[in-house]
Amino acid sequence: MAKVTEEQVRDALSEVTAPGGNGNLAVLELVSGVVVRDGNVGFTIEVTSKQAQTFEPVRKAAEEAVAALPGVISVTAVLTAERPRQQQRPQQEHGQGPAQGQPQTSLKELVPNVGAIVAVASGKGGVGKSTIAINLALALLSKGLKVGLLDADIYGPSIPKMLGVHGRPDSEDGNILEPKENYGLKCMSIGFLVAEDTPMIWRGPMVMSAIEQLLRDVNWGELDILVVDLPPGTGDAQLTIAQRVPLTGALIVSTPQDIALLDARKSLNMFRKVEVPVLGIIENMSYFACPHCGERTDIFSHGGAKATAAEMGADFLGEIPLDMDIREAGDAGKPITAADSDSPHSKAFLAIADEVWEKARVLSEGTEARAPKIIVQ
Repeated sequence: MAKVTEEQVRDALSEVTAPGGNGNLAVLELVSGVVVRDGNVGFTIEVTSKQAQTFEPVRKAAEEAVAALPGVISVTAVLTAERPRQQQRPQQEHGQGPAQGQPQTSLKELVPNVGAIVAVASGKGGVGKSTIAINLALALLSKGLKVGLLDADIYGPSIPKMLGVHGRPDSEDGNILEPKENYGLKCMSIGFLVAEDTPMIWRGPMVMSAIEQLLRDVNWGELDILVVDLPPGTGDAQLTIAQRVPLTGALIVSTPQDIALLDARKSLNMFRKVEVPVLGIIENMSYFACPHCGERTDIFSHGGAKATAAEMGADFLGEIPLDMDIREAGDAGKPITAADSDSPHSKAFLAIADEVWEKARVLSEGTEARAPKIIVQ
């Protein structure tokens, strides 16, 4: 197979004309962040926020031009609407918000028919955040609510496999994507748009641009609540999502051992700094009950998340055990809440869903949804 190079990619993009016939992407120097890895190509097209809609056909034409190169396996192009540099610097004094004139993305602009947006977050990876997000969304769905699930974990999208949904999403007009659906749950993930083994070697602006497109350019319809599975950690991607997406609240997922709880505290404090309400903490892999003898073992300790919640003034929403049924159901694309709604594990998710919905309903009805301020201390 021929090996594609960055030079070939840029040459192909030089054939793509910008709107109005004012030049091509190369001449206008709109392309940045070109990444070529084993035939998988990614790049950004930098435009202003006002140009984003008119450049969407150009973005697709750019993907098609690069996809035609010999040796190309997949292509991902994103539009990055950069703000002027003088507006990007946060205020350095305690209590001040974004610089004057900094654009704020409102809920009505991104997802106009969504009642509440709840983020599921973790301070570190490997604590079962996606498992919690999927089963929580399905538990909310079982309450008769209209629910959507956004996989915002761009670097490690796991929702397609765990929900048993694959293939590229449809689009009636070539611009707005139709969400994939299983068990009655609408979902969207970058995993539907790129090959399963394609690494996402993206910088922060590319990640945020992709997430905004998954919010804005998807036909979510009317939803009571949208559950967002965030990337793990408290880095640029998480902070930017918390700033730009009008979150109703956030859930923190942690295992009970001290090393995980250290990072859970960081995640909780991050949301508090950007004024996103923390709905509570969930302890995942709380204990292990042997399926043969029934003996319980606290593999990762037990009760650490509950103690941390009390220490930090947050609500403890419940505990989910480390269980083979939950793991096997997720690997098979049949989450436990959908596969066995009467199991004790499903009932635990349902109890958590009751609390989450009550908190989210009160917050979304009691205050106007808006992007929170960044406070730098």
